[in-house]
Amino acid sequence: MDRRSFLALPAALAAACAKRPEPAARPTVLLRSGWQTENIGDIAHTPGVLHLLEQHVPEARVILWSNATECGVGEMLRRRFPTLEIVSGEPDELGDTFAESDFLLHGSGPSIVARDHVQAWRLRTGKPYGVFGVTITARSEAASRALDPELADLIEGADFVFTRETISLENLRQAGIRNPNLDFVPDGSFSVDLENDAVALPFLEANGLQPGRFICCIPRLRLTPYHKFKTVNWSDEEKQRRERINAEHAETDHAKMRRAIERWVNETGGKALLCPEMTYELDVLGPLLYDPLPDTVRPNVVQRKEYWLTDEACSAYKRAAAVLSFECHSPILAAAQGTPCMYIHQPEDGIKVQMWNDVGLGDWYLQVEDTTGDQVADKLLAIHADRSAAQAQVQRAVGFAQERQAKGMESVNASLASSR
Repeated sequence: MDRRSFLALPAALAAACAKRPEPAARPTVLLRSGWQTENIGDIAHTPGVLHLLEQHVPEARVILWSNATECGVGEMLRRRFPTLEIVSGEPDELGDTFAESDFLLHGSGPSIVARDHVQAWRLRTGKPYGVFGVTITARSEAASRALDPELADLIEGADFVFTRETISLENLRQAGIRNPNLDFVPDGSFSVDLENDAVALPFLEANGLQPGRFICCIPRLRLTPYHKFKTVNWSDEEKQRRERINAEHAETDHAKMRRAIERWVNETGGKALLCPEMTYELDVLGPLLYDPLPDTVRPNVVQRKEYWLTDEACSAYKRAAAVLSFECHSPILAAAQGTPCMYIHQPEDGIKVQMWNDVGLGDWYLQVEDTTGDQVADKLLAIHADRSAAQAQVQRAVGFAQERQAKGMESVNASLASSR
């Protein structure tokens, strides 16, 4: 290199640096999640998927689009995810958010709950979207609408659609869906890692609920009586139908859980916490579970009087010997905390029960109409008799669920890479 070239080198390097493109902005995921605040299970979908994004898409900026952050839910999410951005509203109100976001992820839930919002994203932006861990069928009250042409087209246009159990996956295939990126990815609640020990521990201590010495018991009516606590567009006939079905089964169903509580108290000396997954269940804890118990058993049973959020429930479930539930998500939350759990399934609760078989928890799944109270108690006491084996079973199941979820997150990364 001659002297003139050598002297010109710093200027050339400076010019090259000046022309170097700015680093690309972080990719942005718009997570549409948050379905209602009256159910700690519906609340749980959101922090579960947020945790997965945190783990597997750490470079992404995440904006949560939720219209269900009231009653302390927004504050709970920000405690766990302090940098989380949250927006609410309808698509017409979110133009800037749509413009800033690269990919829309519809979160876990009982269906493609926000299908109209996904469709609005698709039509307004032309940007990619995916569906992560949902049920798709037309056979239960908690399921999505049938595969009408609009829904089928929405599914076909997605980068991927992951169902939370394998029956829904088969439903899509039977419906002739040709999207090549269909798969089974369990419910986001398997990855919830919330806690609220500051609130939960004083409650447990005040009620003599010692770690590993109490069970949690969650009731459920056959058909959720939404008309009693939300505005619904139901006819009087539909309301009466629900009331009639619930009245026919409430006592018979819950007598089986009461039998398990009685034997737990009498044979282990432990306690039971009666607690809700949904707000309305506070009103049935007494009549269906606590009040009919024998006088000798009730002193060892605590009836929760106030609703709680998902983080406090997780802290309680983590310290329970087991969780026994007619609801689906409290036992999943318990499993995510490493606690053995049993799900007594009512036929009206839909096909989401298949998750239990899919992830390896089928031994603790009972069909209420084919099960006696003593059979429920026998399984509960078997967990107590060999707790280490039960905990190992939980760990295997949750580990498998989270492996499937991690695979699903690979598709999120791929979609983000292709969108930029």
